[in-house]
Amino acid sequence: MSGLVGDEVRRAKAMYKKLGVSMLFVMTTLNNAWAVDPIVTDSTSRSYSETSSNSTTTVKSPPPTAVAPAITTINNDVCATAASGAVQTQILGISMGGTTRDMNCERIKLSKNLYDMGMKVAAVATLCQDDRVFQAMLDAGTPCPVQGKIGENAKEIWKKKGRIKENDEVVLTEEKK
Repeated sequence: MSGLVGDEVRRAKAMYKKLGVSMLFVMTTLNNAWAVDPIVTDSTSRSYSETSSNSTTTVKSPPPTAVAPAITTINNDVCATAASGAVQTQILGISMGGTTRDMNCERIKLSKNLYDMGMKVAAVATLCQDDRVFQAMLDAGTPCPVQGKIGENAKEIWKKKGRIKENDEVVLTEEKK
């Protein structure tokens, strides 16, 4: 599961890169949107009563506006971060937005819920999916639980699975791939 955190970070970076490239493209093709020439209309009308009138109409309009989408979270118990942005030219407007999941936050919330339900070993096992927690547990002399086993029995299973080397060094999740 800890490998998913890297995947989420890569996806977030890719999203921000796409947003940046889109904004750069739009900004390079930008005309002076705020220096708009007024629209001038000249008209002449003539009636049968030999009356003539000349009028000039000048319309000044603001440039169009792109609005970034508002991305909200209903409460603070959400493991996601949001980002949005918008760029506008005289012709084209682009707005984007999205969210990124925080996998470590989700892992902590899952672990807390398991612990609150009395499933203490499962809560620890959930946290042990993070390489840092796995290493800390091993350093403390209490290897992470596996297959219902704890302590030295769990350590032997982890060694057989290749997660712990013979010299009690942890094999990081990314190294196993």
